[in-house]
Amino acid sequence: MIELKNVSKTFDSGTGEVDALKNVSLTIRDGDIYGIIGMSGAGKSTLVRCINLLEKPSSGEIIVNGERLDTMSPAQLRAARRNITMIFQHFNLLMQRTCLKNICFPMELAGVKKSDAEKRARELLELVGLPDKANAYPAQLSGGQQQRIAIARALATDPKVLLCDEATSALDPKTTRQILELIKDINAKLGITVVIITHQMSVVKEVCNHVAILDDGEVAEEGLVAAVFAAPKSPAGRRLVFPGGVDEMVSDPRTERRVRLIFRDSRTTAIPLVARLASEENIFCNVISASTQKLSEEVYGSLLIGIPSAQYDRALKFISSVANVTAEEVDGNVQ
Repeated sequence: MIELKNVSKTFDSGTGEVDALKNVSLTIRDGDIYGIIGMSGAGKSTLVRCINLLEKPSSGEIIVNGERLDTMSPAQLRAARRNITMIFQHFNLLMQRTCLKNICFPMELAGVKKSDAEKRARELLELVGLPDKANAYPAQLSGGQQQRIAIARALATDPKVLLCDEATSALDPKTTRQILELIKDINAKLGITVVIITHQMSVVKEVCNHVAILDDGEVAEEGLVAAVFAAPKSPAGRRLVFPGGVDEMVSDPRTERRVRLIFRDSRTTAIPLVARLASEENIFCNVISASTQKLSEEVYGSLLIGIPSAQYDRALKFISSVANVTAEEVDGNVQ
């Protein structure tokens, strides 16, 4: 388990102090795939670097596998980091070493016998689907292949935690999906806890079980991916899930009350609810925005409508009679 308790990080920018993290508290369960998402400058990369103490927090506690990292000596921290490995956006492979030697490198540092390290490296090449690239150099590989080698190297010390800092940001969509499938497969086979830092909604929706939305160094909201992305509660969550905001020209908050409807399965998503409101209740709603998305193997629909204020209560009573549909009133500034 990973526990962050009231973690803050302040940097000296030269012109003043910058609060990159502000009292961040998170709990990440063993074996989970946990996403941390936010816009640029939200503090995501600082947070992931605090988890393995590449950045020492200004205050707060970092507890990984029952050990408090922020109070460890350098020698204790080096030992603890063997259980917490990391992959990066730009792979960070050693270009003068073959793929096999890249994977062997962390085992060399740990004092593993050469023959045992090479045997393990070849097993990891099989695991990431590149058994024929042992003697190739990173420059001879595609970006996706380089990231697979980086993943194999990260697994060399049999870690319990894999940190992924924008690990797919430099890859095309097809290769990104392949890498995410590999990460899911590794999580299932090895039970390794995965923390994914990203600004890409698609990455979190594709692979993560839980998510935290970071905004200006603070946790805006967290929870199951399906719950957070289907009905975000925070302004930061709404900006990510429903980008673009609401066009005031198509909805007048002085005469309408805005309601977001969430349809929680594919059969419910197919219900023509707005048409039924019009035909059965003679309530004509204004459709402001609509979308569908697949989250954790379920299909969710989201519909933002404007209901005439005088008919609001009757419309909500009708909507509440439909199974697997939830309604939440939102204010005129919803994003």
